[in-house]
Amino acid sequence: MLCVVFAPTAAGPGIPEIKAYLNGVDTPNMFGAPQLIVKIIGSICAVSSGLDLGKEGPLVHIGACLANLLSQGGSGRHRLRWRWLRYFDNDRDRRDLITCGASSGVCAAFRAPVGGVLFALEEVATWWRSALLWRTFFSTATVVVVLRGFIEVCRNGRCGLFGEGGLILFDVGDVAVRYHAGDLLPVTIVGVLGGVLGALYNHVLHKVLRVYNLINEKGRAAKLALALAVCALTSALLYVTPFAVPCTPCDPAFGGACPTLGKSGNFKRFNCPEGHYNDLATLLHATNVDATRNIFSTGTAGEFRLDSLLIFFAVYCVLGLFTFGIAVPSGLFLPIILMGSAYGRVTALVLSRFARIDHGLYAVLGAAALMSGSMRMTVSLVVIFLELTNNLLLLPITMFVLLIAKTVGDAFNPSIYEIILDLKGLPFLEAKPEPWMKDLTVGELAAAKPRAVALQVVERVSTVVEALRATRHNGFPVLDRPRPGVSELHGLVLRSHLVAALRKRWFLPERRRTEEWEAREMFSSAELADKCGGVDELEISPEEMGMYVDLHPLTNTTPYTVVETMSVAKAVVLFRSISPIVGILTRQDLIAHNILGAFPHLASKRKTH
Repeated sequence: MLCVVFAPTAAGPGIPEIKAYLNGVDTPNMFGAPQLIVKIIGSICAVSSGLDLGKEGPLVHIGACLANLLSQGGSGRHRLRWRWLRYFDNDRDRRDLITCGASSGVCAAFRAPVGGVLFALEEVATWWRSALLWRTFFSTATVVVVLRGFIEVCRNGRCGLFGEGGLILFDVGDVAVRYHAGDLLPVTIVGVLGGVLGALYNHVLHKVLRVYNLINEKGRAAKLALALAVCALTSALLYVTPFAVPCTPCDPAFGGACPTLGKSGNFKRFNCPEGHYNDLATLLHATNVDATRNIFSTGTAGEFRLDSLLIFFAVYCVLGLFTFGIAVPSGLFLPIILMGSAYGRVTALVLSRFARIDHGLYAVLGAAALMSGSMRMTVSLVVIFLELTNNLLLLPITMFVLLIAKTVGDAFNPSIYEIILDLKGLPFLEAKPEPWMKDLTVGELAAAKPRAVALQVVERVSTVVEALRATRHNGFPVLDRPRPGVSELHGLVLRSHLVAALRKRWFLPERRRTEEWEAREMFSSAELADKCGGVDELEISPEEMGMYVDLHPLTNTTPYTVVETMSVAKAVVLFRSISPIVGILTRQDLIAHNILGAFPHLASKRKTH
């Protein structure tokens, strides 16, 4: 209800939108106070209800929202006007702070400070520099200190299940890992399966999300009905499926721990008689964190049956595919970790003749492989799993598995976040242009698109208002005509500066250029930096519409320009390297599938490459 009514953009993980924003894409209504509040409450409700989703993605979005609100002094018209906030009132610092917020969210979710920094570097940020490295590290270090303080305060169950396990969520550090040649085959199979299953998961999820988009377009009632249907399916599967497996007698070595009587534990009795436990109910009727601890537990090779693990994997695959995309804050990390850990244990059971590493460690490797196969992360994922499991001896074999899984996954389809970006229509510019783009010039591309909206150096007020109302462009080329029949590019004027000129009534009764001192008296740097408000809020009389406005004092006369014969491949690299800008060729024009729409004959060259 909260997502449907108050903040629709709070649904989902929020990570793809953060990636797009840090890539230079405008993502409106994404980092405001309503999104923050709905994300916090909705994530708590969704995770605690037992839905197959995680809190990790929402925590990244929550961190980004907090960073944005703290840097801007709030949102909308209720922003604070403290003097020190002006130092952050620019796009670069805002991007940096949102990057710090995203890395802090990962750190809070996994209690992995270095993993959070590397996640921001590898997966989220587009522009990176040394100053941003220590800023994100400082942010994650602060998160760890605060988390540690709360864990100390909440000892002995004062805060429920919070703080269990300390800063290490899934500690397997007490297991000695010794490598043998026989382990090479099952470990390689785990990596290959991770890449194949991750790519297959991405493919099916893409199909499901396309269907969900059609359903969600029908209105609020359809969104609520879809969420209720997924809740009913989840409840039914979690309750019914444990009846499909037989009960397992408790090993006397377990003592009083079997069957489990408390909130969490490894031996849920469910429908079994005294002295027995249901291993599938142990996994399904626990929180996601407890289920992960159970399946990662070492020295438990015979605790979980093969059929129970296969059913658990199938149930979480189905629920993960159908849960992601409904109108609730949801993350992908923990569901994929649980699916991967299940098939990792299955691989260890099937190949037990060759496997000498503990089955719990195979679960860790399976979780890492499936995450790499779906999300295509490597460096940050290695460090996150190292900080999650506290076992440095697993590092070499984890790196080996992740590289295999990513390589196999890349052979089939893009990462899950790239798929979501494409579904949402966000024009994300990749680091490398397509090879066939070198066969097309920017002149040809510009000629194939509609004529750009351009303004004169001294323009009528009515023309400026019409351009602002008819387009959503952030900037407009300003043309000068030194003599009849000749047009030259004078520069680029920002939308916010045009709105400022209209708001200040910078109007002239005749067509003339103003002096520099006139502009300095009329506008202050703070007024030109202010991006609040739009043209619809202004009341301009018909008499004023016929007047003129001089744009040359407000124009950037040194915009980035390229010659018409430059290849589109070079233009993409230039466009991406100079941070977000707007010109005659916009971000949308440089997206690969948009170019192919204007030049269908290039599709054959794309297949050849």
